[in-house]
Amino acid sequence: MTTETEIRDLQGVFQRLKKTIGTVIVGHEEVVEATLICLLCGGNLLLEGVPGLGKTLLVRTLACALGLKFARIQFTPDLMPADIIGTNIISENSGQRRFSFSPGPVFANVLLADEINRATPKTQSALLEAMEECTVTVGNTTHQLEEPFIVLATQNPIEMEGTYPLPEAQLDRFFLKAIARYPTLDQLTEITQRNTEANGRQSSLPFSRNLPAQVINAEEILRARQVISEYPLADPLRNYVSRLVLATHPTSANAPQQVREYVEYGASPRAALSLIMGAKAHAFLSGKFNVRITDLEAVFFPAMIHRIILNFKGEAEGIQVEEVLTAVQSATAKIL
Repeated sequence: MTTETEIRDLQGVFQRLKKTIGTVIVGHEEVVEATLICLLCGGNLLLEGVPGLGKTLLVRTLACALGLKFARIQFTPDLMPADIIGTNIISENSGQRRFSFSPGPVFANVLLADEINRATPKTQSALLEAMEECTVTVGNTTHQLEEPFIVLATQNPIEMEGTYPLPEAQLDRFFLKAIARYPTLDQLTEITQRNTEANGRQSSLPFSRNLPAQVINAEEILRARQVISEYPLADPLRNYVSRLVLATHPTSANAPQQVREYVEYGASPRAALSLIMGAKAHAFLSGKFNVRITDLEAVFFPAMIHRIILNFKGEAEGIQVEEVLTAVQSATAKIL
């Protein structure tokens, strides 16, 4: 059983990690928190936002602060599955030819899938096994990925030409979805100052990047994962999570009117797992030792927003998934 001192020490490590990321990334507190929650839970993050908001920089900053192997895949329509997972190649040794495996960029600890919705569904599906089982199968051989492993995928919500919607099976494998939003006036001013000046003078390189040094190691990450798995969750809160997920299904007796009218498919059991483990990680990052309802509320939207499929009427009337989830939260809270 982990002692309180050990938990405090690990919480301090992740607070330093969060502070270190803040030395490079201005704002995006919710996105940074979602990233750390996914890291703590062994999940993957879907990061959505228009170009130029620092999504790629956030991932690179995280990889440097973790000191782990980083790989980036730029998804394009001509990308093939072998470009991601690797392939068997013919090699010659002592006059004998044999097949040997050449690993692809997926064999990293932190994988950036940049503009993931620009690749074809066939190529996107090459990540499914890695995201769920942390393994890659090529031919008849299954290769184990090194832990910790996390996929951080970005997509642009406004430019749909030449893109392919992510399959529902892949969307469901993302632990959370975070939205990168425009900076405030003060944040934008700080961004311009950081990236156009150096020691009070014009920087010699435009948009210079001062990426941080390592502040945490793989062993501490894996230890923190074990710690949050031991966090207690009261039975009423566990029951509340189940009712929240079931209320997203139009056939459920507790579904609000918005769900019955506009939703085709509700959230899967993975959503319940994401809610519970995400709440545990949120409690850990907040310096607490148990899960409270505020922790569940903090991860409710990121855990659910990409798992609700609207029907034709919902799409036609421009219904936002956030509206549906707000109705679910309100209706379920009444019987908590």
